[in-house]
Amino acid sequence: MTYLAKPKLHHPTLACNAIGFTRRDYEGAVSTLCAGCGHDSISAAIIQACWELDIQPHRVAKLSGIGCSSKTPTYFLGQSHGFNTVHGRMPSVLTGANLANRELIYLGVSGDGDSASIGIGQFVHAIRRGVDMVYIVENNGVYGLTKGQFSATADQGSVSKKGVANTDSPLDMVTMALQLGASYVARSFSGDKAQLVPLIKGALSHRGVAFLDVISPCVAFNNHAGSTKSYDYVREHNDAVNRMDVIPPRAEIAVDYAEGRMIEVEQHDGSVLRLRKLDAGYDPRDRIAAMNIIQQRHAHGEVITGLLYVDPAAEDLHAHLATVAGPLNALGAAELCPGSAALAGINASLR
Repeated sequence: MTYLAKPKLHHPTLACNAIGFTRRDYEGAVSTLCAGCGHDSISAAIIQACWELDIQPHRVAKLSGIGCSSKTPTYFLGQSHGFNTVHGRMPSVLTGANLANRELIYLGVSGDGDSASIGIGQFVHAIRRGVDMVYIVENNGVYGLTKGQFSATADQGSVSKKGVANTDSPLDMVTMALQLGASYVARSFSGDKAQLVPLIKGALSHRGVAFLDVISPCVAFNNHAGSTKSYDYVREHNDAVNRMDVIPPRAEIAVDYAEGRMIEVEQHDGSVLRLRKLDAGYDPRDRIAAMNIIQQRHAHGEVITGLLYVDPAAEDLHAHLATVAGPLNALGAAELCPGSAALAGINASLR
């Protein structure tokens, strides 16, 4: 992977958190994503959340799969542990790492293609097992690395860059996470930093599965097929000697609206996303109520955002399996080889 390193020099007046780190200490390499991509806004929110929580970067293990979203761990927490897995396989690799060393904070970053299509099985089992992790899906409804085909979360009736309408019903990963037993479930918009940063902070502080579905606009594959300024139209009406893609820089889509309100957010292609933020009186401790409000607002063409559900007393996979308290690489001969008497007791229990 090609990436650009940022200068190591920091301005002496940068504010430090309680452990002496500046916000710059939580950054990574320079992003190679398209200018204006919502994924970069999510990376910035993760950086801000970790800085505000005074998290030591080396205590974080960040894992991802394949896709535009799965490139983003390169762009934040450059001093953390990192592992870029095979397409759709982030949850199982993270599960193994978590079982081997529970002392790290596990942050899994994925996309709607990586988790809702090829990785759907791994998503399901990581959630239902209660792996102690923050699972962030950067959801844009397309496969950005392979020219904008629909992902499994694309809305029915939405139109691709080539003008083809999606006829398939979408998967709602938030509803799936609730049904599978996730103990912290939230949805947000990449451009709503005021909402997203606290949600990430809450997820990092939660024990058990914390799942965040973050709607993140794609700037490269949402131009109208009928436009005479679209890339496809120009190609069809231009006798060019070669074929190149140019993605013009776009401004980040940012929003700011009050709790309980609905806002219509115009996307780069002119389409409108209707976001409704949960009101202050909403009780996130009722799993059934969370699923109901998602469906009720969806029927009105709205996407509900905020902390949808949390179980403050949730347990994780280590509690379910009664694993040892320390990391496996810290176990000595006494713990790993308890002696013949212990083996005899195990064998006797199996007779």
